[in-house]
Amino acid sequence: MHVIQRGNDRATLFADCEDFGRFRGLLVHAAPRYGIAVHAYVLMTNHVHVLATPRGESSMPRAMHWIGCVFAQYLNAKYQRTGSRFEGRYRAAIVHDETYLLTCMRYIELNPVRAGIVANPADYTWSSFRSNAYGETDEVIEAHPNFLGLGCAQRERHIAYRELFRGAVSDQDLRSIRRATQNGWAIGGDEFRRRISAQCRRAAPLRVRTART
Repeated sequence: MHVIQRGNDRATLFADCEDFGRFRGLLVHAAPRYGIAVHAYVLMTNHVHVLATPRGESSMPRAMHWIGCVFAQYLNAKYQRTGSRFEGRYRAAIVHDETYLLTCMRYIELNPVRAGIVANPADYTWSSFRSNAYGETDEVIEAHPNFLGLGCAQRERHIAYRELFRGAVSDQDLRSIRRATQNGWAIGGDEFRRRISAQCRRAAPLRVRTART
């Protein structure tokens, strides 16, 4: 699932390195606690992207709810505020791993480049790129089978992954990912969307259930 959570009215969520580090630490704790395997993420100033595989139907809602509550308490105490710091609901889309997983990983980790913050994704501290592309230790990340399939050895996988970043994500893929995540649709080809819709007894485009945080 590709998940996006934004600050209220797109307000700043992370004002300094302590804020970024606290949120990343919550991801580390939430993953095993609620049963999600995080494959990629990026923490931007006013929103976050997470690509993860939930191990149960309630894993993602429970994880995001817990992170949202605990992080809001931290921000309110630190900055002497009250209320929720996030939008009422996170946005989420089911991802077709065979076709779109690596594209979604690129989409997520290239966010700081598209935003003009850095020229190279390796220069951005608060994402999973350096772990996926260079093997830097990141307790948040659990490799997806498609990522492992990039090579037999770790070095091969990292080289192959970096090669994927030689070009930008296509405009068509950008639009597809953004529209699907915004609307709660499945990300994938027509057949994949039909199959997911049939499994959920919903007509395509599929809307993904989210939870309040």
